[in-house]
Amino acid sequence: MVNMKMSCFLWGVLIVIVLCSAYLGEGKKLETTPTPWPEQFHSVLYINNSGSLQVTDLWYDWSKGRNFNIIQKQLGRKLYDLEWNNGTSFYYYLDKDECKRMHFDVGILRPNWLEGAKYLGMKYVDGFLCNEWEKVDFIWYYEDAITNRPVHWRFFSGMSVHVMTFEVGAVLEDAEWQAPIYCFDKAVAVEDPKEKAKASPVKGYAPLYPYFHKRLLSGFNEHNIFTIDS
Repeated sequence: MVNMKMSCFLWGVLIVIVLCSAYLGEGKKLETTPTPWPEQFHSVLYINNSGSLQVTDLWYDWSKGRNFNIIQKQLGRKLYDLEWNNGTSFYYYLDKDECKRMHFDVGILRPNWLEGAKYLGMKYVDGFLCNEWEKVDFIWYYEDAITNRPVHWRFFSGMSVHVMTFEVGAVLEDAEWQAPIYCFDKAVAVEDPKEKAKASPVKGYAPLYPYFHKRLLSGFNEHNIFTIDS
């Protein structure tokens, strides 16, 4: 009986949402803004880049000016992408003493990096009813309409990011943010953007799109693309 009541309630909520969407679709769309990211969270991301698959452990810590992507490509090695708000990034492995240190003109993503995005309405994505936004024809972002949690985002290139978990307030221990000693002993600092992909610790890994930051109007960090190209 309880399950039946709950089911009826959920269907009622869904019908109201659909009717409101239809009504608004005939007139002016209901404008809404993306929820800013919390200052600290942990998320597991499943990423499909034109058939190249990877899982990324994302640790975001705006309060301390740092961002950590632990990237596992399908049947590949685990790459650690450690980024700081001063523009310094380390790309390294732990199974072998390989590391590259790079410097970028911008820091990590701001919590309100989606500010100014264009609202496109509601749609179902990954089984969730989501609000959809687009920013400068470069990224499409989907947020759960009920919980306001990020669900999915995709880039103009076709790369899609599926948010598997989203733990607000989760913090990685400070000791885990320390790059290995060999990053400082052997790393080569790369300043020229054209040379950054060449200097990457893995073949073909481009930590940034050259125009990423410009296209997103200072809202998105150039090298925060969460992908390894084969």
